[in-house]
Amino acid sequence: MPGGSHAGHQRRRGVRLVGLLIAVGWSLVAGPGCLADKPPARSGVVTVSHQQSATWVRNFNPLMPNSRWPAAAGVYEPMMVFNTAKDSWTPWLATAARWVDDLTLEVDIRDGVLFSDGTPFTAADVAFTFGLVKQHKALDQRAVWSFLASVEATSPTGVRFVFSKRYAPGFGDLMEQPIVAKHIYAKVKDPVSFADATPVGTGPFTEINAFRPQVYELGKNPHYWQPGKPMVDALRLPAFVSNDAANLALVMGEVDWSGNFIPAVDRVFVNRDPEHHGYWFAEGGGMVFLYANTARGPTQKASVRKALSHAVNRELLVEVAMYNYTSPARAHGLSETYAAWRDPSAIAGDADNWTRFDPDAAKRLLAGAAVPADWSPSIIVVSGWSDWVRAAQVVARSLQGVGVNARVETYEFGAWFERVQKGDFDLAIGWSVEGPTPYSFYKWLMSAETRKPLGETSSGNWHRFADPAASKLLEQFQVTTERAAQGELSNALQRRFVATAPAIPLFANPLWGAYNTSRIEGFPTAADPYAPLAPHKMPACLLTMTSLKPVTK
Repeated sequence: MPGGSHAGHQRRRGVRLVGLLIAVGWSLVAGPGCLADKPPARSGVVTVSHQQSATWVRNFNPLMPNSRWPAAAGVYEPMMVFNTAKDSWTPWLATAARWVDDLTLEVDIRDGVLFSDGTPFTAADVAFTFGLVKQHKALDQRAVWSFLASVEATSPTGVRFVFSKRYAPGFGDLMEQPIVAKHIYAKVKDPVSFADATPVGTGPFTEINAFRPQVYELGKNPHYWQPGKPMVDALRLPAFVSNDAANLALVMGEVDWSGNFIPAVDRVFVNRDPEHHGYWFAEGGGMVFLYANTARGPTQKASVRKALSHAVNRELLVEVAMYNYTSPARAHGLSETYAAWRDPSAIAGDADNWTRFDPDAAKRLLAGAAVPADWSPSIIVVSGWSDWVRAAQVVARSLQGVGVNARVETYEFGAWFERVQKGDFDLAIGWSVEGPTPYSFYKWLMSAETRKPLGETSSGNWHRFADPAASKLLEQFQVTTERAAQGELSNALQRRFVATAPAIPLFANPLWGAYNTSRIEGFPTAADPYAPLAPHKMPACLLTMTSLKPVTK
């Protein structure tokens, strides 16, 4: 679309969206989880909007697959934090780590750390945590016991990890594992269903000051190990049923820290109070995919998945659903986060470019695959995630345009997450798994190691896909530490992804982050990118939590 008419269209749509935001928001003011729960008058309380939910469930178990922020990074903590804004590791509960040999990693545990009940934290808690996730496979979200042989506390401040095979990416999986208290969890009969309603952690915010279904407050840890931190007294988390309700609270000054999609952010939010309102939608949020179930139905065929991809007009999708905050995906699936890893030759051929909008090609592929004329797949998405819901609606209309009678079904987060994890869907909008290199990204998209049968919970390979050639390349990546060799393997993985189309990349998801400095300051910004601003970027959000402070006047 030409620049002038495009800009005019954006202005008109911005006005409509702002009007809709205000109309929808004000209609919800008296409802649960919205502006009826006003922030407290006292200073030092950070009101956060990080995800949408009609009500909160009092569950702070950080080991559960559906663990929510800030249980795993706020109440509990990892040994180290990978700072995506700096592309570096920050020591946390551990102070250092070193490889003794190819299979042995020794970690120095920070001395003098206390749990929130005053009990000393030691290496025994680390060893216990890893033993617990070994005993209960459902808690092993990072699949660490697929490459570990043993974990042993060698002293109160020393842990030895022995690998069962060479596995270079395992360092990150180990370092970012949330660590729980042995003296608490050793008494729990069933840690898989344990709600941990009164948590005892090492994190900056551990105390349940108040908990209601529509709002709860976490007070600071009275024994936190970082002197003088946290500098704020509490985190306050209202439940918002949708992005619209959350954004209204932000616009009206009721929220200090937000991780939501905001339409027309400059016009709607920043211009209302330029002195205090700001945002940073950084790269690094991963790729948003249309996951097609490869274990059942017509989408078992790669040609059908490519056909669905050809049917989607990504330029329109990014405009309508994402307000042009991001860019359309390419067929290798790699976002700008991995720009240095991209191989242009992987999508050089016309047949490789199946993210190109081409309804005729889509129809030819569907006809060649003999897809039933009455096929009516549903696209499941989280209700309240307005940007993703609109994306699903655009995709559904695109598929209808090539003869596929797709429909959108919205679910509350917990119900949606359970369905995608168990493979109970036709099509689903979902995120990707990220890491310092493309290894984790492609592992959870194509590895036989991560593929689970339908009905069995999977942490990331929701679409149930495995490619033997990609699996071998990933095995080689596991034992490769040189950047040049990793680059060659990444290029080969890109070619396998393009050839097999395991999932359908739509657009890169920004790390949504907005802030209001009228009460709280110290947020990372594009000018001071000391950490990701997005509150849900775990565990890097710990860097922000421990840097915030009340505004003094």
